[in-house]
Amino acid sequence: MAGVLAVALLAPAPFAPEYVALGDSYASGAGAGSYVDGSCRRSSNAYPALQGKEFPSFKFVACSGATTKSLKSQLRAPTPATTLVTITIGGNDLGFVDVLTTCTLQGDASCHRRVEKARQFARDQLPARLDATYSAIKAAAPNAELVVLGYPRLFTQVDGCRTLSTTKRGDLNDAADELSGVIAEAAGRAGARYVDVREAFADHGVCAREPWINALVNPTADSYHPNRAGQVAYFKALTSRSR
Repeated sequence: MAGVLAVALLAPAPFAPEYVALGDSYASGAGAGSYVDGSCRRSSNAYPALQGKEFPSFKFVACSGATTKSLKSQLRAPTPATTLVTITIGGNDLGFVDVLTTCTLQGDASCHRRVEKARQFARDQLPARLDATYSAIKAAAPNAELVVLGYPRLFTQVDGCRTLSTTKRGDLNDAADELSGVIAEAAGRAGARYVDVREAFADHGVCAREPWINALVNPTADSYHPNRAGQVAYFKALTSRSR
C-alpha cells in the first residue's frame, strides 16, 4: 500500500485544459471590433476569444500582420502544458495587403499579375514555411491538439458587387482556393486538424446580402476581414468539428 501511495504521489498531475491561439489578423479578430489590444487588433469577438471562454487557461497571442516568419514571439506561448493550439496563418506571407491594394487601385491586368505572383508563392515557398511553423508548434506543445483554420473566399459568386470588377473578384477567390489547398495539405503532413471555412462563408462574402466579411471600410485595416458574424462562423466551424 505504501508503495502504491508513493507511486501516486510521484505521478505527474494531469494538465488542466489550456488553449493557445496563434496567427494573423484573421485569428486576432481584426475587422470584428471590440479590440482589447489595439496594436495587434485582438478582438473580444474573435473566434479564439469565444473558444477561450471554455478553458481555465487561455493565451490569446494572435496578432494582425503576422507571417510564418514573424511568429517567434507568439511561439513562446505554447508549452508542454498546452492542450489545444489553433492557428490561422499564411495570408500575409503571400502579401495579402499588397494584393488587395493593387486590386483596389489598379486595373484588371495589374490585379491578375499580382494575384498570380501570390499564387506562385503559395505553390513554391509557402509549403516549407508552413511545415516549419507547424513543426515548431508541435515541438513547443507536444501534448496539444493542433487545429489549423483556413481562409474564406472573399466574395460570394453572384453578389452584384461593385467594389471590384467581376474579373478581380474571380482572381481573388481562385487565390483563396489555392491557398486553402496548400494549407490543408501542410496541416495533413503535420498531423493537424484542418478546418475549411469556405463553405460556411459561401453566401456571406463581401457585398452579399448578409456579409460576414467587411468591404473597404474605415479604418482600412478592418477591410476584407471577417466582421463579428464572420468570427462567429469561424467559431462554429471550429467547435462543430470538435464535438
